[in-house]
Amino acid sequence: MNKQVPTFDELMNPLLNALFMLGGSGSIDEIYEKVLELENIDEEISSILHNPEKSNQTELGYRLAWARTFLKKYGFLENSSRGVWALTKLAKERKEVAPKTVVKEVKEAHRKNIMNKEKDTQIKDESIEINDNDEIESENWREELYHLLIKEISPDAFERLTQRLLRESGFIQVEVTGRTGDGGIDGKGIARIHGFMSFHVIFQCKKYQGSVSAGAIRDFRGAMVGRADKGLFITTGTFTSAAVKEATRDGAPPIDLVDGEQLAEKLKEFQLGIKTEMIEKVSIDKEWFEIL
Repeated sequence: MNKQVPTFDELMNPLLNALFMLGGSGSIDEIYEKVLELENIDEEISSILHNPEKSNQTELGYRLAWARTFLKKYGFLENSSRGVWALTKLAKERKEVAPKTVVKEVKEAHRKNIMNKEKDTQIKDESIEINDNDEIESENWREELYHLLIKEISPDAFERLTQRLLRESGFIQVEVTGRTGDGGIDGKGIARIHGFMSFHVIFQCKKYQGSVSAGAIRDFRGAMVGRADKGLFITTGTFTSAAVKEATRDGAPPIDLVDGEQLAEKLKEFQLGIKTEMIEKVSIDKEWFEIL
């Protein structure tokens, strides 16, 4: 593994600093971009994938996820079901952590928990088993979906999937063009806003293993100028930080970006090829009864 990528414990304080700069809370994407900015991590490092054959997640994103998990268990972070992470009161009071102490105490707490449950486990240097719905575990469906989209379905099928997804999202008159030599434009549609306003949108959808560059965004913009109000670039991969900046560059037609993670979440939300099984869990709130 490239040694220039910071370890997950080295990312703990940069992550906390990013959240302070963001006002105390932020989405995973916002935190990621702010850490890149504050730590001056270049595109070469931020584009390294954790496991190109199974996922589009970058190595930096993977290690930041572990940093979030450890800091949550240490009491410095909390997160909502909507994917927003926030500093706790403890974090706001102490400002920073001693990474080695965090790792040691979280692993010790985990060992004690396992012993109490009379289970055997082995904790490795940079990883522990998480069984309480933390973000690292239970992500096999993402890897399976990534493999399916990259290896098994055709580019034409991916375009039809995008067409269906846009229709489910409220777009109308969605057409797949995909004509060779059309500047990378794969289709067009009209986005309706609350039934009153509408925007003509041109989209590009690409099966991609790796990061989309700023150059690809510029080429797409060149093809869409004068033909739509907005552009939409959907990929199974990721976008470099330069690509993100190019998409929102002042004075240029705006382009919205949807990476592989967001694509997976949208397919899950609309249950397009993804089924979610809910397990009912019933618990008793003793405090509620005590105040009767």
